Amino acid sequence: MQFQLSGQHVDITEAMRAHVTDRLDRLTRLDDRLTSLAVVLSLDKLQQKAEGTLHTSSGALLHAEAFEPDMYVSIDIMFEKLVTQLRKHREKVCDKHKAEVRRDERLYG
Repeated sequence: MQFQLSGQHVDITEAMRAHVTDRLDRLTRLDDRLTSLAVVLSLDKLQQKAEGTLHTSSGALLHAEAFEPDMYVSIDIMFEKLVTQLRKHREKVCDKHKAEVRRDERLYG
């Protein structure tokens, strides 16, 4: 999986990079067929913003963002949102495949 971390008006420290890569492991445990993840950390007035865009092998594009006073908290919340979206996407794909199998069993039974 390709991973890109960038900052707007924020210097990316090694601690931030390590925090993001630690959270990235949780996504790869859920689905090993992820294509890429782009994380942008930025500063908007007094709010620290973290936004991430995740591409899956099925072509889905998942996006999440979080605004918090602490950058590490906003990173955690953003990854929680991505995990929730990824789980929902996987359930949808699995349900679709199960429905196709049931339909085929009725047709060719």
